Amino acid sequence: MKILVVGGGGREHAICWKIQKSPLVEKIYCAPGNAGISSNAECIDLKADDISGLLKFAVENSIDLTVVGPELPLSLGIVDLFGKEGMKIFGPDMKAAEIESSKVFSKDLMKKYSIPTAEYEIFDKYSDAVSYIDNIEYPVVVKADGLAAGKGVFICNERQSSLNAINSIMKEKEFGESGSRVVIEEFLKGEEASFFVLTDGDNYIPLETSQDHKAIYDGDKGPNTGGMGAYSPAPVISSELMKNRILEEIAEPTLSAMKKEGRKYSGVLYIGLMISESGPKVLEYNCRLGDPETQPLLVRMDSDIVPVLDSIAGGHMEQKDIKWKENASVCVVMSSEGYPGKYEKGNEIKNIEKLEHMDDIYVFHSGTKLSDGKLVNSGGRVLGVTSLGNSIADARKKAYMAVKLVDNDFLYFRKDIGLKALKHEI
Repeated sequence: MKILVVGGGGREHAICWKIQKSPLVEKIYCAPGNAGISSNAECIDLKADDISGLLKFAVENSIDLTVVGPELPLSLGIVDLFGKEGMKIFGPDMKAAEIESSKVFSKDLMKKYSIPTAEYEIFDKYSDAVSYIDNIEYPVVVKADGLAAGKGVFICNERQSSLNAINSIMKEKEFGESGSRVVIEEFLKGEEASFFVLTDGDNYIPLETSQDHKAIYDGDKGPNTGGMGAYSPAPVISSELMKNRILEEIAEPTLSAMKKEGRKYSGVLYIGLMISESGPKVLEYNCRLGDPETQPLLVRMDSDIVPVLDSIAGGHMEQKDIKWKENASVCVVMSSEGYPGKYEKGNEIKNIEKLEHMDDIYVFHSGTKLSDGKLVNSGGRVLGVTSLGNSIADARKKAYMAVKLVDNDFLYFRKDIGLKALKHEI
């Protein structure tokens, strides 16, 4: 098989790395890819949102399967476009992808079908949103309606921070047209977790659990990022909680709801959860694998991923389950100093070769490129140093040992990835 992977981040590096292990695959392309991906796939100079260019490349190169990593091309209708040309592609179509591209749509869907989530209000006028925050209890969560690369969510403890968030979204248009509407919702207390299902819209396979760390600083402080680290499994989700609450009350009703709405969902559905005292509630849906959750998940996956992706893209999922390593995995993201704000590009990343031959260490590139033969940073999140261990504690120790070998003073990382899990481990 010849496979095209769309995207150029750590998630896509992990996908290419996993696909390369399949005996079914003879050639992998990645558009646009990055410096690390170039060791697993041939990188193509096409942006992920150039869906017409990607289709042209797929047709001309007789691609057997296209796997879409990021949400933007899905929201633009890449699956619809490829489908018209009879090209096999993994991911939801444009109507189904709206479950991520519009928080208003997803919140209204949950309300209509009684899927547990936070109470909320929607505003398309700035003045109405400002009036509302004068008469509510805090904390609250303010969200841009559309796509914002994981950064359009603000946890606000008082009126001024809520006003600042509304200004950033609706007046300053920090996230462009994604901020034409805002959702202001109840702040849920508990522990977050990420849950994924692979589905053809009728059948599904749940993946192992994981937990992301969105905030830039230790202790979940500071602004939200695309994700500063993750681990798998997430001990906060027991097998009983998964079966009796998450699958039966959330995942299955969501897939059923989408089908009833004429938006049959095919691909991977990401369910961001808050595990509260009263049970799991949905924080958000995403229409693709998470980044960085994909990295520890795929390191733990024992099965060949290609047959399940291929069968879903073909319209009928044949596989019934996926085998997993019993090990735990931890991913620590190293980001450019200043991210998620302004940061410098073009700094050389040194000593990464020290990690290449370490046991149970996998380095997935995100914002990297080669410049004059040197590996340099080209984005906010730069590397996802991922480990495999006998437990979260063991994997965490290995990951941080590896991270500290990359002694670049322009790279920043959180020092508490995985600590939440330790309180659950015996």
